[in-house]
Parts: sequence; structure tokens; C-alpha cells
Amino acid sequence: MGMTTKDPVFIYNHNEIQYKFNDRHPFDPQRLVLTVDLLKKAGVLPDSVIRRPRPAMERELLRVHTSSYIEVVKGLSYTSPEERWLNEANRFGLDTEDTPYFPRMHDITSTIVGGSITAADIVMSGEAPHALHLGGGLHHAMRNKGAGFCVYNDASATIAHLREKYDARVLYVDTDVHHGDGVQWSFYSDPNVCTLSIHETGKYLFPGTGAVSERGEGDAFGTNVNIPVEPYTEDDSWLECFGEVLTSAISHFKPDVIVSQHGCDAHAFDPLAHVHCSMRVYKAMPELIHSLAHHWCEGRWIALGGGGYDIWRVVPRAWSLLWLVMSEQALLHQLDADPQLRLPQAWLDAWQPESPVQLPEAWLDPVSDWEPMPRRQVITDQNRQNKEIALLYLK
Repeated sequence: MGMTTKDPVFIYNHNEIQYKFNDRHPFDPQRLVLTVDLLKKAGVLPDSVIRRPRPAMERELLRVHTSSYIEVVKGLSYTSPEERWLNEANRFGLDTEDTPYFPRMHDITSTIVGGSITAADIVMSGEAPHALHLGGGLHHAMRNKGAGFCVYNDASATIAHLREKYDARVLYVDTDVHHGDGVQWSFYSDPNVCTLSIHETGKYLFPGTGAVSERGEGDAFGTNVNIPVEPYTEDDSWLECFGEVLTSAISHFKPDVIVSQHGCDAHAFDPLAHVHCSMRVYKAMPELIHSLAHHWCEGRWIALGGGGYDIWRVVPRAWSLLWLVMSEQALLHQLDADPQLRLPQAWLDAWQPESPVQLPEAWLDPVSDWEPMPRRQVITDQNRQNKEIALLYLK
């Protein structure tokens, strides 16, 4: 498949796997390698669509982070940081179990930010309708604090770039199981940015925010939308809440471009959360975003990665499905015809010996074999109640 003007772009460089805190940390960049290999073995990722990320410039980081925070990140990026930077680490959230500083942190994370901004420039210049940067989606970093496995917030930096360089109205859609707090607070009072996050309720899960009552402030009231879902939410309820609220939000807000974050940790197998979705969500959700992008934004869609901690059974399939949808692969039609379509045997053969768990053999999960969740109706009703509140200012 040669490059045509219609092909989306895939931003990737193998060096992005250096975004790694330590060997015991749940954020494992090996998931990028597994995903890229699955796409290549499925024959859907030619070299012609791949672009390398570039490092972000200082001024691009300064749109969403304070200079004092960037200084500390740089200071802690040396192999043996000086005492004065070590003394500051705590104040800036960079010595926690979640987000510990690591060597070359500034350079490595700057390149992740630059990759997401590159994706935005490719889409806004009309070079490609869509662009995917799976290394991005670090949505928890705050203006002056690292948090939740995130050092710099590439999602916020990309939105700020779209606002400043293109004067674009931006719809940000966050499907990570953890609330997109860093992005929400960055644009909480900006009426030209609508942030929509669907996540497990903060009652039980980091970062504890994302209540349905957080709606934005000042002129931006109503442009911040949260859909907290209950633990053990399954596909039907998740998709109902997401579909109705997103469809209303986009018709109400009328953005120029969509930026979406694709953490795939709402899957039943994810070890860090309690939502019980299957791979079906990771096909249906990008399909909806894709059709809405073409309906409202002339196709302009920038997609980023995010969380996902079952790196063997979940992330490669979920992120590959996102690319299959984005690049309109024929494989999707085969999947519609045969929900038990198998993964490429070459991929299973390559990675099963490395995997500590049995790899799934099909693209989608055999949900009919799964234990149904107790309290399904109670959970569905609670989610509907939150959905109705989320819809309040979107009519």
C-alpha cells in the first residue's frame, strides 16, 4: 500500500520505549513494540506511513508547564542529579512510586510531546486526515507537577499548540479508565476547548477527580464533561454512556479538530482498575470517533495512546484496532463477518514464548464465555443517572 493523500500517519520511533521508570514499574513501554509488531505482521503498517517524532521546543512545553517545573525535570534527568534537584523532587511530584525521576527523562519525554505536536501539524496542514501517536497520551501531568506515570503532558501541549498556532476549537476525548485530570485543569476556563472524559469513578480510583459536577468555569462552564462509570461496568453500558454524551457534546460544541486519548485500561484484564469491558469497546469507540470526525471536523483527528497495563493480552489488540479503524483496513470487514477472526499466527509464535500469560488467539474476546457481572442492572442504572447529568448542558 503506497502513501496516498488519504492515508493517516503513524508517529513512532523505537526510541520511545526509553520512556521507562524502572523494571518493576507497571508502565511498560514494551507494549509499543508488541503493538507495532502486531500491525506489521497483520500487513497493515507499511513503512511509508510511519513518521518519527521530534523533540518539543522549550516554548511548546512552556505553554502548559512552568519554567521552574521544566528546570527540575532537566536537573533530575542526569544520571546522578545534584543535591539541589533531589531536594526539589518531592515538591514537583517526581519522587513518588508512581512517577519517579529517571535518567534522560527530559529528552525522552520532550520527544513524546514533540511526537504528539507533529501529529497535530500533519493533520492541520492537510497532509493527512488523521494521525496516531501511541507513545503519547500522558494526561495526568500538571502545570508544575508530575503525576500518574506522566512527566510532561503531551495531550495538553498538543491542544495548546492547536489553539495558538491554528486558533482551532478543540474537542478532547479521553477514554482512559483514569480521569484525564491534567488536561481538564489545563483548559478548565477555556471556552474553545471542550474536554470529555469517560473513566471509572474517582471514588475508588486514581486520581480521585472527574465527578460529573466538574463542568468548567467562567465562560467555559459546560465545556468540561465527565462520565464517571461504576466499577464492573461492561460493554453495553460503557458504549451507551460514551456514545450518547460524545454525540451530544460534539454537535453542541462544533469543534474544528478532535484530539483523543486511548488508554485501554478499562478492559476486564487490566490489573490497575475495575471496569469490565471487552475488546468490542476498542473497536466500536474509535469507529464512533472516526465517523464524528468526518461529520463535524472534515476528518481532522489526532489520536494518542495512554494507559494500559496488561501489555500482552490487551494493549496490542486494542491499539491495533484503533489503527485498523483509522486507516480503514479491509481487515475490519473480515472482523465484522467473523468476530472470532484469529490474530496473525506469526505474531502469536513470536511472542507466546516471551509472554507470562496465554496470549488470546482472536482479535475480539469471547465475551459469551465470560462470567456475567453480578449487579449488572444496578451498575447500568447508576451509569445512566450520571450520563443524564453529563448531558445537562449539551442540549
